[in-house]
Amino acid sequence: MTGPFDAVAARLALGERLSAGEVEQLWTAHDLVGLGVLADETRRKRHADVATFVRVADVDVERAAAAAIPPGAGEVRVHGAPAAIRAALDDLARLVERAAGVPVTVGALERFEAELPRTEMSALLRALAARGVAGIAQAAVDELRQPEAAVGAVVETGAIVARFVVVHAGAQGPWPMLERVEAIAEATGAVRAFAPLPRRIDPSRPTTGYADVKAVAVARLALDRVPSIQVDWALYGPKLAQVALLFGADDVDGVSAVDETDAGRRRTPLAEIERNIRAASLVPVERDGRFERRVP
Repeated sequence: MTGPFDAVAARLALGERLSAGEVEQLWTAHDLVGLGVLADETRRKRHADVATFVRVADVDVERAAAAAIPPGAGEVRVHGAPAAIRAALDDLARLVERAAGVPVTVGALERFEAELPRTEMSALLRALAARGVAGIAQAAVDELRQPEAAVGAVVETGAIVARFVVVHAGAQGPWPMLERVEAIAEATGAVRAFAPLPRRIDPSRPTTGYADVKAVAVARLALDRVPSIQVDWALYGPKLAQVALLFGADDVDGVSAVDETDAGRRRTPLAEIERNIRAASLVPVERDGRFERRVP
């Protein structure tokens, strides 16, 4: 390609990691189309024309004992505070049994770290693994105090961290957070997917669609050790998710596992996500919470 990103494209072609200055150059550039083309080329080198997605059944830990698991679920994601999770270990074991091989993930690692002493956190992680829980549902890289140590404690049990996210938009551009994600990936080998768009928006500084797709593209170009760049279907909606797939994202999280709808079969979450991925000229592939392909 030709244009303002020639030097970056050459570095990427050689398999070299970008510097802070080069990431800043990408972030401040006005050529959004050129940035998208470069990010899409980088994504295709990793994933060809495949875009994965996961259908998630969200369960409150207080209802884990009796929660119904939709047949379409590729991940059962249990939400709750560490204390409630610890009190529900037997219920979670039964939920794992009912899930019949569908990965069950639990809680947020940043809350485990904030609310439990390290020894208690490690003990709870081991107890969850012993009951068949696949791992932790999320880790917010901007809220973990010692991310490498916290993620390492999960890895030691043989469990996974299903997704790495950010809660707040970075006030100083994307590099500090991307550098932290890359460091976690290098230290632990546990970062399978990273969602660069913030999960909480400051009303006084709302993001724009322009900035959102740029953040996705820059994340794909900067994160050499992270296989997948993810966008949340439930949080950001089908339209932005589809555009993100053209700007370097390759995975869509948070698709509803409930396929019953009054709008008819063509408007079910499964039909809609597959249609949107195909509209982005990609091949939809359904996965589970461990990033293993699901067999129809």
